[in-house]
Amino acid sequence: MGIISLQMIDHSVSSLWWKSLVKHFIQAGDAFEIRCWKEELDEIRQASLYGNPTEDRNEVSVKGIVSAKLLAELLSDEPSDKSIYNKMTKYFTINVENERCFFCSAHYGTEMYLERVSDDDILFFESVINQYDDCFSVSIDK
Repeated sequence: MGIISLQMIDHSVSSLWWKSLVKHFIQAGDAFEIRCWKEELDEIRQASLYGNPTEDRNEVSVKGIVSAKLLAELLSDEPSDKSIYNKMTKYFTINVENERCFFCSAHYGTEMYLERVSDDDILFFESVINQYDDCFSVSIDK
């Protein structure tokens, strides 16, 4: 079992890599948590369609089970607000836990952390990311 850490360093890269990893590692039926800043009202409303929101100090956490509709949204969403980040997703943090791994997409998808991944999953990850020379800083611990 391995750990993968990724940080996007080329902020002009498209979201295709992110969507490939989401499609591979997340399935309907997985437990999720979406975290949004309190002022991200539209994102909180959207995430609340899929789970139950609770307020934290500066964030709102929405927890639930990944539905086919949520997965389809993640795979089709193209955030238009890219003034601060080249956002891969409109959600600040997406955590997903399943039998396969722990998946964390942070800072609007510009950082990713995968824990408990198999050797096959590491090979898949590398096949996706290797297409993007010098776009990411990656660490893989096997």
